[in-house]
Amino acid sequence: MRRLGYVAAKRLALETLGWTLVVLGIAALFLPGPGLLTLFAGMVVLSQQYEWFEKRVDPVKRVALEGASRGVQTWPRITGSVLGVAWLVGLGIYWGEHPPAPGWWPFDPDWWFIGGWGTGGSLIASGLIGLALIVYSIRRFRGNPYDHEVETERERERHEARHREKEERRRLRHGVTSG
Repeated sequence: MRRLGYVAAKRLALETLGWTLVVLGIAALFLPGPGLLTLFAGMVVLSQQYEWFEKRVDPVKRVALEGASRGVQTWPRITGSVLGVAWLVGLGIYWGEHPPAPGWWPFDPDWWFIGGWGTGGSLIASGLIGLALIVYSIRRFRGNPYDHEVETERERERHEARHREKEERRRLRHGVTSG
């Protein structure tokens, strides 16, 4: 009985975390912040609970890994990415400092750089996450580009192993032994 409570609590925690990340990711698509990354993280968490989510995560993962691989194969691309991170962090610092509205600003000065350090901090965090992803991509893919065929085969093997594990747990739960 105690095991059942643990499983239920774990499932509830994972679902709450997953759906929270999905909602925050969708919001961050329109607001400053790492929207796609947060949305993808929520999808990954929910893929542990829902098979239909798992089927949607793999194509997104493949496209993301292909993009990450292409982005670090040349030094101009790496330089452009690092400059983008520097711009994002710089914008976050500037936003957080909340400079006074210029004379040409047609709206109420309170609408100039809304959010102060809250928004600036999310821009800085996005830049730092971007920098971490650049470093990860360089370490994983530089000189060793992403191979779609190999990854597809690994995913197929992983799905088959997970399916076998689920079937075995189902048999054990219902008292049916194999062989």
